[in-house]
Amino acid sequence: MTDHSLTGPFRAGEQVLFIDRKDRRYLVVLQEGSSFQTHAGLVPHDDVIGAPEGTEFGSSGSARFEVFRPTLTDLVLKQPRGAQVIYPKDLGPMLMLADIKPGVRVFETGLGSGALSTTLLRAGAEIVGYELREDFAKRAEQNVERAIGPEALDRYDINIRDAYEAIEHTGFDRVLLDLPEPWQVVERLTPEVLHPGGILVAYTPSVTQVMRLHRALDAAGFAMTETVEIMQRTWHVEGQAVRPDHRMVAHTGFLTHGRYRGPSGPKA
Repeated sequence: MTDHSLTGPFRAGEQVLFIDRKDRRYLVVLQEGSSFQTHAGLVPHDDVIGAPEGTEFGSSGSARFEVFRPTLTDLVLKQPRGAQVIYPKDLGPMLMLADIKPGVRVFETGLGSGALSTTLLRAGAEIVGYELREDFAKRAEQNVERAIGPEALDRYDINIRDAYEAIEHTGFDRVLLDLPEPWQVVERLTPEVLHPGGILVAYTPSVTQVMRLHRALDAAGFAMTETVEIMQRTWHVEGQAVRPDHRMVAHTGFLTHGRYRGPSGPKA
């Protein structure tokens, strides 16, 4: 079993990040006797195994690579995809908006490639996930195991089911949605499914989805409903030359969140 919280020298079987001089990143699983191969030559894995983080290695083609352990951001962006992932700039705020902490019980639907699941599980959540497509469910499970270890699967209960039709599990503290018509899931929520006081967070790409979702949340008895959009702009810093980068990660999706009062609460 791989230890996914390693410090110290690199070990065979763990994932590492090769970073070249142009900041291009390559996620690699270290294996004895194998090599990291690029157009710029080879770096034997045996040279990396046993070395500390931050060590620089030269390839057979004279390229230089620094090697570090990947962060969760690296794992999310580099994981195999079956569907578009939620980007790290949105995953972090979703954790905060949903108030995710160890032991919280989450209903998640629209698993996709498992980026959100990975983030929730690493924060200590327990997830019941609904996914329509078996190939997406399998990939999400594989990506979770690869990123944070097989022990996380004990807290990850994937079901091939349609949340639009019914939610057959109960007793949730949080609901996280990433699917085209989240209002259809909102209509299925009851105090047995989501505890009063529980939090819902939905990721939706379009403003028309946001409008319809707000109407459904109002009708279902949610309070403090809010929609936010997260934009990310990096800066170029080189000596005294400091300016915003020409390109930025602007719109990816809207994050809508609210607190559940239950059907007895006042309606907006």
